[in-house]
Parts: sequence; structure tokens; C-alpha cells
Amino acid sequence: MNIQLAPTGLNPFDDPLDRILAEIALSVQLPPSLHDKAKSRYEAVRRHLEATTAFFDQIEHFYPQGSMAIDATISTRGTDDEYDLDIVSQLGGCFRGMAPLEILTALEAALTDYPVQRVLRQTRCVTLFYADKMHLDVTPSLRVYATLDRESLITHAKGPRRSDDDRLVDMNAYGFAQWYASRTPLELRMAKEFHRRWLDHAGLAARADADVDDVPDQCDFIVKNTATLALQLLKRFRNIRYASYSGRIPPSVVLSYYAGLAAQPNMSLSAMLVRLASWIIRDIEQASLYGRLLHVANPVCATDVFTDRWPESITQQDEFAEHLHELVRSLEAMRKGEMFPNTMMDTLRGNFGDRVVTRAADQIATEVGGGIQQSRQLYTRRGGVLLPIAAVAASTVNPAVSAARPHTFFGHKI
Repeated sequence: MNIQLAPTGLNPFDDPLDRILAEIALSVQLPPSLHDKAKSRYEAVRRHLEATTAFFDQIEHFYPQGSMAIDATISTRGTDDEYDLDIVSQLGGCFRGMAPLEILTALEAALTDYPVQRVLRQTRCVTLFYADKMHLDVTPSLRVYATLDRESLITHAKGPRRSDDDRLVDMNAYGFAQWYASRTPLELRMAKEFHRRWLDHAGLAARADADVDDVPDQCDFIVKNTATLALQLLKRFRNIRYASYSGRIPPSVVLSYYAGLAAQPNMSLSAMLVRLASWIIRDIEQASLYGRLLHVANPVCATDVFTDRWPESITQQDEFAEHLHELVRSLEAMRKGEMFPNTMMDTLRGNFGDRVVTRAADQIATEVGGGIQQSRQLYTRRGGVLLPIAAVAASTVNPAVSAARPHTFFGHKI
């Protein structure tokens, strides 16, 4: 009889390259303090809405969507400490006869006096801006009955006046989150270690020790598998590459879809990130070859098209594919040990941002000691010290030194 064992996952802190990638991911995570606030805040928003005349007894469901629903939240594009969280508010019958702009305007009015820094009506949601740089998007929806659970229509209206472009857009964020969860099972070993480090970084070491055996139950937002960790890194890479870009960028939900497709338990983090990026490259290049735009739809709702607003041109999608090619090339070079540490750190900063990479290197330096963030030493594939960086200059004199192969990173797991 064959027994199917649940995947345990690999501890990303056991491998030198995976370790720096995992530390980078930790640096852009929603921190524990904001994680706790996020849960309480979206529940408070629901209570506030239900206490208003317009929304009393009219909220059928109030649930997270997007990154918040699949545990993949990271800092917002162009920032290191701002976080966007997304909520769907499924509304009752009183809103069914209203135009999209009317629904958004009603939601905005109900939240106008909410105790935040700013309330902003947008094309498909109303955003609450908190003083600690958290943003909460509330998207109104209307249930489409006789379909899969929570398939809905969401509003699309730019305003300030009604226009012919106003419409209702099909959506099933809830179904997509269920699909993603089914494709990315819990990898307990990986999740426990990442959870411990996540709390440790926030100075909650005692809590980390207490909670480590209960990761899935104790922390709704914790990264539970390597595919999601790779997804967060890919989102961060996209954010850095498009930080100064004024147009639309590759949507997070498209990247999440590919993470679900590419997921494969018990892979190393660097290998999973290469696999994810390569999967997207392949589909973009296939579409461009035939003169088509990339088309990605919700796997549980074909009319919920994730690429409805990006890409806008073949040139735009090819540009993203080239960015991904650069990421893959750099990661492959690191995995093969073809970069000196200083070159590697510069490349990582270009890929993921100076501050978070420096923070990650500082964290490892604190743990393993000795000037690592300045790359003063080279390390072997197994993490042992190979030679001081200054000795590289001597390689032209000493053939034994030149024969030593540079590696990518530093130190064993403590």
C-alpha cells in the first residue's frame, strides 16, 4: 500500500542563497504588529458600515481578497513599510438596482467620517488610509446566484459623473483563493521556521517559541509554503523594476495565478523563484509569438479576466518578460557560484531594493558575525570561509588562489 506523506518543505535558512532570499522576503513582510491590526481593522470597518443606515443588514459577506487572502502581502510598490490590504463587501438586495458609481458613492459616504487619515473613492473600491501607512481597500460586490460560491459582480466607475464606461465586472476572488490554497499545500517545516524568524525579527522571540508548533492555527497570514515565498519575492522584484513607472504594471493576481500553477512542494526557494519566473516568461513569449496579448483568467471563473487592464500592448508584456529573464539569469549565476559576494549583493539590491537587501545582510551579519554585509570574505558552496576578499587581488600572483571558485553567500544556519 502506498502512503502519501504531506510535504514538509525545505528550510530556506539552511542554504546560503535561499537564506538571503528568505531574509529579503522577511524584510518586506507585513510585520506581526500590523498583521494583528489588519484583522481587527477590517472587522471594525464592517461593524462601522453595518451601523450606518445605508448598509444596515445589507452586508452578506465581508472577506479578504488578493494577497491578504493567500498570505502573500508585502510592502506596496515604491515603499518598504506601506501595505495594501483588500476586502470584498458583498452587498444585499437594496444595492441591486443601483448603478456602479452610485454604489461606490454610497460606500464612500458611509466611510467619510471613519477615523483614518483619508478616505478615497477609486474606480473599483474605496480606500482607507491609516496613519501607520496601512491602506485598506473595500470593494463592493453583488452576488451572482446559481454560480460557484461568492462569484460576484464588482463595480467599475471612474467618476465623478456617470459615463458609458461604467460597468459591473465579474469576479470570484473567494474561489481563486480556494484554488490557490489547493495548489499550494502547507509545508510544515518551512512554515514553522519562517514563522519563528518572522516573530523573531519583531522582537517576539518568546512568542515564537510558544507558537512554533501551531503555525497554521496561530497565524492567518503566515507564509505556509515555498511557492508563496517565491511569489512575494517576485512581487517585490516587480515593484522595484516598476517603482518609477507611471502606467499599469503586471497585476499581483496574475503573478499569484502562476505561483499556483508552478507550485511544487519541497523545492528550494531559489529554484522555485526561477521556476515561477520561467513559467511566466514561457506564456508571454508564446503569446507574443502569435501576436496576442497574454490572457490569464480566474481558473474557477473564466469571465473573471486577470489581464483585463494589463498588458496593454505586446511591447509592454515583452518588457516584463525581459525583466524576468534578467532575474532568472542572475539567480542561475548565483546558484552556480559564478558571482563574487560584492557583485551578488549589488545584483540583489538591483533586483529587490537597496534598503531591504542591506537589512537582510545586516540581519545575517548579526547572526554569523564578521563584516558579511561588506562582503569581506568569500565562502564555499557549503558555507565555509574560502578566503578574504582582499586576497582576490593576489590571485594573479598565486595560482592556488585563482583556482578557488567564488561563491554567492555566507555562513551556516545558526
